[in-house]
Amino acid sequence: MDTAQIDELETRLGKLARVLTGEPRVAVSIGAGGPRVERDRFVLPTHASEPDEDLLLGYLDLLAARWRHSAIRRLDTAEAGVTGRIAQAVEDRRVLARLLDDYPGARRYVERWRAQSEPATHDAARRSPPLAWRERLIGAIEHALWNEPLALAGPDADTLAVALRVLEGAGGAFDMARASGSTAQSVQAARAIVAGVRSLASSGANNMMQTAGPDQTLDEAALARELDAFGEHDDLAFALELDRAPAGQPADTQTPGQPGDARNDAASAPGATLSDADAAASPRATGTASVHGKPLRSIPLTTAFDLVTDLSGSGDATAWRKLRALARAETGALKTHLERVLKADELTHWKREQERGEIDRAALARLAVSPGYRTPFRVSTRASGRDAAVTLLLDLSGSMAGRKIELARLCAAALADALAQLGFDAEVLGYSSIESPAMRAYTERAAHTDLHGYNRFVERLDLRVFKRFDARDLSGLARIECGHENPDGEALTWAAARLMARKARRRLLFVLSDGSPSTSDGDPAVLRSDLHACVAEVREQGIELVGIGIQDDAVEAFYPHAVVVRKLHELPAVAFATLSRLLAQRTRQR
Repeated sequence: MDTAQIDELETRLGKLARVLTGEPRVAVSIGAGGPRVERDRFVLPTHASEPDEDLLLGYLDLLAARWRHSAIRRLDTAEAGVTGRIAQAVEDRRVLARLLDDYPGARRYVERWRAQSEPATHDAARRSPPLAWRERLIGAIEHALWNEPLALAGPDADTLAVALRVLEGAGGAFDMARASGSTAQSVQAARAIVAGVRSLASSGANNMMQTAGPDQTLDEAALARELDAFGEHDDLAFALELDRAPAGQPADTQTPGQPGDARNDAASAPGATLSDADAAASPRATGTASVHGKPLRSIPLTTAFDLVTDLSGSGDATAWRKLRALARAETGALKTHLERVLKADELTHWKREQERGEIDRAALARLAVSPGYRTPFRVSTRASGRDAAVTLLLDLSGSMAGRKIELARLCAAALADALAQLGFDAEVLGYSSIESPAMRAYTERAAHTDLHGYNRFVERLDLRVFKRFDARDLSGLARIECGHENPDGEALTWAAARLMARKARRRLLFVLSDGSPSTSDGDPAVLRSDLHACVAEVREQGIELVGIGIQDDAVEAFYPHAVVVRKLHELPAVAFATLSRLLAQRTRQR
């Protein structure tokens, strides 16, 4: 489906969204990371080159139901922890039932949405790499809440089955969830489910055998390890959200005219920290993480396996020439405009009252009437705006694959080529992380020690330099490609250290990313907290930091100065325009 067809589909879905919500400002876009609500925009996910319209309608009904009937508008499965994700599942079931009462015809599309989640859940045990036990349990809980059949498979199928059976039993957590009549009750039910699962750790696997079938066997040690971290410090986000309800307004009453917002400020707002009790229960960093008032930091067990690869000038020359031609076509006019601005600034900055240089016409009258006058000259100075070093840091995670990485490569080429022509120092870096067998072996050898203060165990950083500051050959930019995960905080610190080592009056750092930080072996809440802390540290160093979100507004939660690109084809122009605005504005101020 081409861009015009997608635009037409978004327009049609937008009209339907406005009917379902009764809100004339609501618009719809199709992009990565959905489904979610961004202020007054519904973002629907893309799963294939040809969108399944029935599935998109199912997602649209889901978001419309959340908009109309959910009071806490920040339940976000991408940002919240275990409790939040279960609360969202409980709440989705409740609000969709209310939507179907008003629009019975939506049932077909809701069923299509539910059907698409079944293969992923059923095949979870056979995935490579396999999902963690916690992820499989959350998926099983969601299907149980919807009364959907679930075929559990894999070596831990028995422990999953027992956990579900206990939740269906005396605790009544599932009954509470199915009977939820408000958002507050959905959150309470989620807490009850998490508490029920965590209570199994104290009950012990042997006691759980009373609820298991005769053919079921349990690995008590493995189960205890999984239960120990299940739902840890998740309740804080919901406590904060409930406390945010305006005075005199019930927590499960939505204020008219206020659109939903999918971001979880409790987990991702600048300066967010975990509570003292949560930090004490699970310190995640040595020395700085659990101290009162300080954000959690993501500390790697070791950095010995991290790899920095310098690809400057190592790309194919023909591929680079083609990429440069495309880049200049995209941003040539913008570069010309910026060059005029900088040139004008250069020509209007003069040092007057000099003993040599060119004659200053304004001083000619004084020269005529004052025979002893000896400084009627002026000299031009270099434009101040060009005494700047610029770093472009690219998120190379797997979610950037396809069209995103192509345009990120084009964007990097456009910026680096233009900055080189304009006389700026520039560097292009990329980051991702990937599982390292050597690091996994190192972690296994250290298993007898206390590892609770660390947040990266089996993944090494894969850091790439596509163009150094002092490199004149830009062909390495043609080698920009995707990696795996994205530990943003550590990568940002690395890029900032390289930038600070460069002598310049101004330092600008642009980060291109399409989501929140993520690794396969790290706590997402700690990764987000770490990125907030890293952003604050970088800004304290005087670096001008800008986050550019690619079809995702997560950058707005982390970077005080952020721009979100909704249409992929606009990425190079938007990035260049943002850089030009910063340079031109600061130049005019001087």
